Amino acid sequence: MSMKKWLATALACSALLTACGGQGQNQGQESAPAGAQGGEKVYRVAMNAEFAPFEFMDSANNIQGFDVDLVNAMAKAGNFKVEFKHQPWDSLFPALGNGDVDILASAVTITDDRKQTMDFSDPYYKITQVILVPQGKTIKSAEDLKQVNKVGVVTGTTGDLAASKTLGSDSTKIARFENIILVTKELENGGLDAVISDSAVIANYIKNNGSKGFSMVEIPDFTEENYGFAVRKGDTATVAMLNDALKKVRESGEYDKIADKYFAK
Repeated sequence: MSMKKWLATALACSALLTACGGQGQNQGQESAPAGAQGGEKVYRVAMNAEFAPFEFMDSANNIQGFDVDLVNAMAKAGNFKVEFKHQPWDSLFPALGNGDVDILASAVTITDDRKQTMDFSDPYYKITQVILVPQGKTIKSAEDLKQVNKVGVVTGTTGDLAASKTLGSDSTKIARFENIILVTKELENGGLDAVISDSAVIANYIKNNGSKGFSMVEIPDFTEENYGFAVRKGDTATVAMLNDALKKVRESGEYDKIADKYFAK
């Protein structure tokens, strides 16, 4: 969908006091930077702001996080404008494909499968999948997951893929949830024996919930992953713009300052 067509559709929707576009847009929270007006193109950046510390909603219902600060720094360095939109994780890829958004900045792991339908910027963060376990649970390998009753994951993430690879995609041992908040809450309530998710996210959870006695297990079965900013397939101009801006932010030292702000020491 072209920007001109998208703007026309958005105006029509506004007149009807209804939301339209990608799935989950009714629930979306948008945050546009000051001065992002006029005829200049504004890149619509979508994320599922339920994945701290990469993206989350603060007490004032504003989108915050490492990805937000990084994209804002890149926009400043690259002289382009962005606006952010929060929506459900499972709506992000359809929204990008439909042309409802221009960029996904939501801790999206670069995979060969995803490269078939979208393009990625250079990697901007490196993680592995890890296992979050409560006190009394001993898990040292992926094979140990076969001995527990329930393993929680967020649907469609690489944590889901890791669990599916070990247990089988249709295994009744896998419990799938909409977001990391729900799956960790279920673990806290005793409904799960373990959770598989991204290392930085689990480290952040433990940092902020130390009294719960949970621990993070790193195992060799899970390989290293890279996050990238996703754009529509063939959008080489946006990829080049993002890569150039990311390089500038790294070289200036701003990337390290942002990382120090968000990640557990």
